[in-house]
Amino acid sequence: MNPLVEVHHLSVHFPVRSGFLQRQTGVVKALDEVSLQIEKGTTLGLVGESGSGKTTLGRVIVRLVDPTSGLVRYNGQEISSLKGAELRPYRKKIQMVFQDPYNSLNPRLRIGTILAEPLEIHFPQMSASDRTARVTELLRLVGLDPAHASRFPHEFSGGQRQRIGIARALAVEPEFIICDEPVSALDVSVQAQIVNLLMDLQEKFNLTYLFIAHDLAVVEHVSDQIAVLEHGKLVEQGSSEKITTQPQHPYTQRLLASIPSLV
Repeated sequence: MNPLVEVHHLSVHFPVRSGFLQRQTGVVKALDEVSLQIEKGTTLGLVGESGSGKTTLGRVIVRLVDPTSGLVRYNGQEISSLKGAELRPYRKKIQMVFQDPYNSLNPRLRIGTILAEPLEIHFPQMSASDRTARVTELLRLVGLDPAHASRFPHEFSGGQRQRIGIARALAVEPEFIICDEPVSALDVSVQAQIVNLLMDLQEKFNLTYLFIAHDLAVVEHVSDQIAVLEHGKLVEQGSSEKITTQPQHPYTQRLLASIPSLV
């Protein structure tokens, strides 16, 4: 099986500037020679502590951050150097669910408008009535009442807002979704609901996920493969079962040891 997403020797360096003239005095290596693959229809869990480079990797794949070196291939096509109109077809295929459901939605727009916006951009030929029908369908898919399309984001709970974020990602019928810590800002009681929703949607639409998290227990539950990042370097990768039962790297072992036990 050919991988849907391939990352080859990817590095991202951010300059460190100081002084009155803001001269560059060094670099921060957010990612350092990272290589991995994601098979179609599967979930790769990307785990590591804050600052390990997880979100940067997701943002490079979705083309919100440019790599310093290395490349990203999507379905065999190199996309890490594409710009403008060349990139637009991949904007439909690759979507992202952001970590913070409070800041990822425009507070001045009604939910129906937020969900219709990507349809207007990527399906300009779609009629207004068809967009409305699609918004209704999206809200139902994520377990929300379509009648609430006229409400503003502040009228929803954190879990409901994240459902809206998932609906927005689904709007353009993507193949691949990057979930950037989608449950870390939610109450524990709501986290399982969102994780189960993502898994149900994956089965329904044959989606491929990159699931980014710092909680290895959550990653183990949703992932087929797990990759472990430490300070921008990929230190271990393998099946979910192998990583969680036979971790080889000391950093992975520490992450597993930090999982709270009920015993």
